Amino acid sequence: MKQPLRIAIIAAAALAFCAPAASAQTRQYEGTVVSVDRDSRTFRIHDSERGTIRVRVTARTRFERISGFAGLRAGLRNIETVVTRSDGRWVALEVERSGGGGSHGGSNDDSDDDDRGRGRGSDDDSGNDRGRGRGRGSDDR
Repeated sequence: MKQPLRIAIIAAAALAFCAPAASAQTRQYEGTVVSVDRDSRTFRIHDSERGTIRVRVTARTRFERISGFAGLRAGLRNIETVVTRSDGRWVALEVERSGGGGSHGGSNDDSDDDDRGRGRGSDDDSGNDRGRGRGRGSDDR
């Protein structure tokens, strides 16, 4: 066996050995809540790509932009859940409302046409200093 191939095989084996098993068991689903069973603390979610699954909610489940398990209702759209397999069931690690739209100021996207001097000027060299950390106007103060 040639040396580079041997090194590649050893490296692949080492990565497989060191990778955490839990990450291989997690999945993400996004879609519409089909039903909620309050008694068994489960809900069913339909993902257009993966189908419909039943998900169990525990005390460790983290909710974002939803007011806990009580906030889940049948017909609720744009729900994302990260689940893991436990005792043959899907258990939610995280449930959140996705989307929301709008600009939250964390993007450097130059396609935003609504700059109006709010620190998001263009990157061309036309002499316009707006948006480059120098305030509105010129540097002649």
